[in-house]
Amino acid sequence: MRLQVFLSKAGVASRRSAKDIIQAGKVSVNGKVETEPSFGVDPENDLISVSGQKLILKKKIYILLNKPKGVTTTKKDPHASRIVMDLLPREFRHLNPVGRLDRDTTGLILMTNDGEMINRLTHPRFNVKKTYVVGLDRKLTQAHKKGIEKGIMLEGKSTLPCAITSTGPSGIGIILREGRKRQIRKMFSSAGYRVVTLKRTKEGCLELGTLPEGKWRFLDEQEVSALG
Repeated sequence: MRLQVFLSKAGVASRRSAKDIIQAGKVSVNGKVETEPSFGVDPENDLISVSGQKLILKKKIYILLNKPKGVTTTKKDPHASRIVMDLLPREFRHLNPVGRLDRDTTGLILMTNDGEMINRLTHPRFNVKKTYVVGLDRKLTQAHKKGIEKGIMLEGKSTLPCAITSTGPSGIGIILREGRKRQIRKMFSSAGYRVVTLKRTKEGCLELGTLPEGKWRFLDEQEVSALG
């Protein structure tokens, strides 16, 4: 692993800032100052320090949670009756939720301490697809379906094109590549519909599957690898 990458993964700084720290002569490997950011290190056997402080890579934890309705996606909120952290054992309450689901939306939330992964899944430039099942107060017309898929103006900015995959009696499937605040509710509201239920079932390569509401599970190695 490159020294610059190690510092980033250890939570010292971003990769760009880690390069500056290394070149400033603040990093030592096995007691010797190393100023080359691409220098190869073995996290298992090398002693790596910044300004004399030994660094240890934190174990990355990835938990997939099925958020119930009425639970707020935040780490702390004195005004919320329940938050997502309440659904996890105490030893995992240091994790961070990846993105947000509003209080009345259910479904898939990833919890992790991997900052790079959070950025990869939430930053708009990565275009991570998210799939939702939407229950409306009435049947969606073809005209409105095409209009929403093409993109509509919300608060002065057009939504990105999306895909509505079905319009069955149990709800419709919609795939987004962005995550503006209460976006789905606002998109359908602009066309005269009320969203009765909203559930996220997929995010990137992750699928909620049959995980019950309020329950969680660890990602398996294949899922973590697929996330990149």
